[in-house]
Amino acid sequence: MSSTSTSDVVILALGVTLAAAYLFRDQIFSSKPKSAPVAAHSKIANGGGNPRDFIAKMKEGKKRLVIFYGSQTGTAEEYAIRLAKEAKSKFGLASLVCDPEEYDFENLDQLPEDCVAFFVMATYGEGEPTDNAVQLMQNIEDDSFEFSNGSHRLDGLKYVVFSLGNRTYEHYNFIGRNVDAALTKMGAQRIGERGEGDDDKSMEEDYLEWKDGMWEAFATALGVEEGQGADSADFAVSELDSHPPEKVYLGEYSARALTKTKGIHDSKNPYPAPLCETKELFQSVNDRNCVHAELSIEGSGITYQHGDHLGVWPTNAELEVDRLLCALGLYNKRDTVIGIESLDPALAKVPFPVPTTYGTVLRHYIDISAVAGRQILGPLSKYAPNPEAEALMKSLNTNKEQYLKVVSEGCLRLGEVLQLAAGNDSSVVPTPENTTAWSIPFDLIVSAIPRLQPRYYSISSSPKLHPTSVHVTCVVLKYQNIPSDTVRQKWIYGVSSNFLLNLRLATTNEAAPFMNDNGAQSTSFPKYHIEGPRGAYKIDNMFKAPVHVRRSTFRLPTNPKSPVIMVGPGTGVAPFRGFVQERVALARRSIEKNGPDALQDWGRISLFYGCRREDEDFLYKDEWPLYKEELKGKFEMYCAFSRQNYKPDGSKIYVQDLILEQREHIADAILNGKGYVYICGEAKNMSKQVEDVLAIILGEAKGGSAAVEGVAEVKLLKERSRLMLDVWS
Repeated sequence: MSSTSTSDVVILALGVTLAAAYLFRDQIFSSKPKSAPVAAHSKIANGGGNPRDFIAKMKEGKKRLVIFYGSQTGTAEEYAIRLAKEAKSKFGLASLVCDPEEYDFENLDQLPEDCVAFFVMATYGEGEPTDNAVQLMQNIEDDSFEFSNGSHRLDGLKYVVFSLGNRTYEHYNFIGRNVDAALTKMGAQRIGERGEGDDDKSMEEDYLEWKDGMWEAFATALGVEEGQGADSADFAVSELDSHPPEKVYLGEYSARALTKTKGIHDSKNPYPAPLCETKELFQSVNDRNCVHAELSIEGSGITYQHGDHLGVWPTNAELEVDRLLCALGLYNKRDTVIGIESLDPALAKVPFPVPTTYGTVLRHYIDISAVAGRQILGPLSKYAPNPEAEALMKSLNTNKEQYLKVVSEGCLRLGEVLQLAAGNDSSVVPTPENTTAWSIPFDLIVSAIPRLQPRYYSISSSPKLHPTSVHVTCVVLKYQNIPSDTVRQKWIYGVSSNFLLNLRLATTNEAAPFMNDNGAQSTSFPKYHIEGPRGAYKIDNMFKAPVHVRRSTFRLPTNPKSPVIMVGPGTGVAPFRGFVQERVALARRSIEKNGPDALQDWGRISLFYGCRREDEDFLYKDEWPLYKEELKGKFEMYCAFSRQNYKPDGSKIYVQDLILEQREHIADAILNGKGYVYICGEAKNMSKQVEDVLAIILGEAKGGSAAVEGVAEVKLLKERSRLMLDVWS
């Protein structure tokens, strides 16, 4: 080994010196004196040290209410904001509305005596907290979790609970009830009754019935009087005379979409997915449709797994956009550019990107297709065009029975309510000439109508077979309202499903499926602006739809030896098409690697499916035999045709009847084979009845009863994630 030369040593020493000088350049060359380190507690005291300290933020903003919301789809957040607004208007009290995921709870015990903590909590899935409330629930339910007082106690804490759920699910309002029980156990004091909203009936009515009594108890507990606040606007809307057109949002959901820059596609930045394949799934489409849509995700960076959900972002139907524009006197100003500014950003954030236009807000950003809420009708009455309209709006606001009969059962959207009150005919195509204009400030519309949310569908494909596309199976929603003396009978069309139907018809150049008796297209059939903002969703004859993937835990067992039982009538079969495709892909690889007997020790896959008739609405009828062939006898399908085959007494046959017929196989697969059960579909009747049948089968197999041993086995399956549900109301 040669010795190191003198020049090498000099160069090496110089390099080390320069590197050290660079690393410590701030200390060597800075002329600023060193500042003493600031104690962490003093930073928090000033509200600037710990962004996760809600107590410091409350003190800094002089807020006496902190409102935490556990929300999966945005509904609980909306009610949290409504409570904050009411506290301000009734009592002049400011609130801090908090996403619990963004805060720590060690100092919850430090909430001052003259303050109140609100918990607006939705229950998600099978009695689970929403994603943003997981940590909150762990903290308050874990007895080993210590608050700043060194114990798991919240003595003297004043709190309010409003829970959101759906009575068709087994664990109705489970999270809200658990929050209430945990806080009470720790010595906290609830103000008023616990509110429980039921989305199966009317969340809005449950909230309205609860809140008045709660506010009375609140006023007593805090020693405040109503009338100390005042109505104030949440937003300031201004018309912009000149603004660069390329910087105006015309339906884009994010800045990345507006500027066409690349980024992650999620719920805040959905991906415009090309509709690469679509078809009608029903064999008979006289009165019903079911859309199969394949959306390309190639090059998007989006990935998915079987069992995940696809969020589809629809627009409102053009008829309803025009109706509300006319009723607000904005029909000829639909393209006017507007800016919207929050007057209290801590309480009310602008819910969509701005600047935008009046027409864009009503088409893309707020849910004008929903039934008009009772609470907003009172404030709108002061802008009525005549005394008669004002009187009707006030009556609908205060008279619950009248509101139920006219608005709720009549399925009236806000535009239709305004037309009804003004004496307009809502059965004709709305124009400025036949629709009375109201002088309602647009900021009130933005405050009153919630954001148009994506609709979620169980993905009906497997990435193992379809890595560059995601499939959706969507039955088109169409039903009639309940007419009354003042409301005509009419068809109601689901927003997202008819949006997808519009895309399919445009892609395949088909005529609208619903016609009048004379053969003309019905004026009520909803048309959508499917070309998208600036025509971005249409290229030649190919259309796009904005989508994003939501993860799910609805998954097959990793071991193919485990038996699988799937129950999915109607479009409930959608995720199971993906499940079966997943197994088909694995079977192909196994056979290629290990030969034709590779599936011999696999568990059996049983699919229980139901529809009306085999020749009418049998979904993917031609695919199932092909899957059965590839799975070498390991896949079996049982079909209940409720309007084709009947029991001896003439009653209909449903999936639960077929499950009961296969009781021996079901019991063996679950108890001996350690199998997995999956249920997808309607929650109110089907899902519960299937669980009841499982309890009967398992109870018998255990030598006991359905009510005791059977129910215990079903509960155990759920706890071990061997009975999983993907159901809807």
